[in-house]
Amino acid sequence: MIVLKTVNIPGFGKKYQGKVRDSYKVRDKRIIITTDRQSAFDRVLGFIPFKGQVLTKLSEFWFKKTADIIQNHLLSVPDPNVMVVKNCRVIPIEMVVRGYITGVTDTSIWGSYEKGERVIYGIKFPEGLRKNEKLPEPVITPTTKAAAGHDERLTEEDILKRRIVSPSIWKQMKKAVLALYKRGQKICDKTGIILADTKYEFGLDEKGKLILVDEIHTPDSSRYWINKTYQERLKKGLEPDSFDKEVLRIWFKERGFSGKGKIPKMSPEFISKIGSLYMGIYEKITGKKFVPDLSENVNQRIKNNIRDIIYNTEHGNK
Repeated sequence: MIVLKTVNIPGFGKKYQGKVRDSYKVRDKRIIITTDRQSAFDRVLGFIPFKGQVLTKLSEFWFKKTADIIQNHLLSVPDPNVMVVKNCRVIPIEMVVRGYITGVTDTSIWGSYEKGERVIYGIKFPEGLRKNEKLPEPVITPTTKAAAGHDERLTEEDILKRRIVSPSIWKQMKKAVLALYKRGQKICDKTGIILADTKYEFGLDEKGKLILVDEIHTPDSSRYWINKTYQERLKKGLEPDSFDKEVLRIWFKERGFSGKGKIPKMSPEFISKIGSLYMGIYEKITGKKFVPDLSENVNQRIKNNIRDIIYNTEHGNK
């Protein structure tokens, strides 16, 4: 099976490489290439075929569905793995909105709650909550956006005291993420899906206007649960039926890996399962059949599809 591990485009200058995405800054735009790299616990764990295409298509879907709430950075999608976006100055805060208490990572609120903490991210949580239970109302649990290593928890007081953003921008960010999460929940509810939690990122454009960036409501950045079986599994103390990266996190945790030491090798069957989950959530939410591009030379296909951008860069055009 062909997987997209990375992309090198001569003439585009410096390549910026994150855990999952490669990107190039081209004048006032950024070319974001979503690869098939699979990350969790701040490590790249392997590759899932067509995952990059799913994330790109699903982000495109959600950016269009939420454009009336806040402007986003998407300009075009010239290739199944590529988004051309408006270049912004990224705000170093990851805005996580949680409607349920859950998680297996160090930054999850369930991990802290289970240890006896009741004030988490500066938010007071009630007694008697069970894992995966719905919270009285959605909460915002921001973290730093670390270039390397683990993200650090933030409170509203931290953000304003450190002057990471101005009080005005912070107010806009809070309002936007709650509205985006509510829209996401509403659309998912119609398809029998629970959007349990999700992450948003923002940037500022050249005029200092707040812009939604990165990805939105993907199975990498969100927890998606099946509504039909949620209550029964909650009663039995079982994990929800999910269509997201949590399945992968749990698989690795069960094998003693949570970010340190040797990475267990995913079997072909498990890789196929994760790929099916990602494609499945795309189909459930959009109502469209996921049809992957099966090009054997993905790198060349991407270069062909962004040829106009390469040409304009080489000839000094915008």
